[in-house]
Amino acid sequence: MALLKPLGSEVSLTIAAPVDQVWSLVSDVTRIGEFSPETFEAQWTRGATGPAEGARFKGHVKRNGVGPTYWTGCTVTECVENRLFEFTVGMEGKTPVNRWGYRLESLGSETTRVTEYFRLTPSWPIRIYWALLGPFRTRTNERGMRTTLKRMKAVLEG
Repeated sequence: MALLKPLGSEVSLTIAAPVDQVWSLVSDVTRIGEFSPETFEAQWTRGATGPAEGARFKGHVKRNGVGPTYWTGCTVTECVENRLFEFTVGMEGKTPVNRWGYRLESLGSETTRVTEYFRLTPSWPIRIYWALLGPFRTRTNERGMRTTLKRMKAVLEG
């Protein structure tokens, strides 16, 4: 049944760069505007200056790359250097709308597999939305994640 399927997706890409270089890029939210087709800038907030569990940042998003434009609050929920960078999106004190992240896997000293993923928080309104519009949003998000990772790859391999 569509209401019980996982609410999210992921995209992986292999990059010819050491895991620490890939980590430095994916965990620096201030650079996301160089890569993402939707989030065109981000800044650390509330005294945060870099990736750490509990660090907060805001992303300036242009939905589907064209609009509407809005700021969204984010909280880093998992931060394991050279392995995992994950954050929730949503208003502080509320259940997060979704979770985005990057998993890194070293494939040797000069190669890294990076996986970007998103997971929506399973509430009934979100499950109904996902049953109706999930396939469309999944395609859009997968296209955006592929674009983001390819742009990161070009910088890291360039």
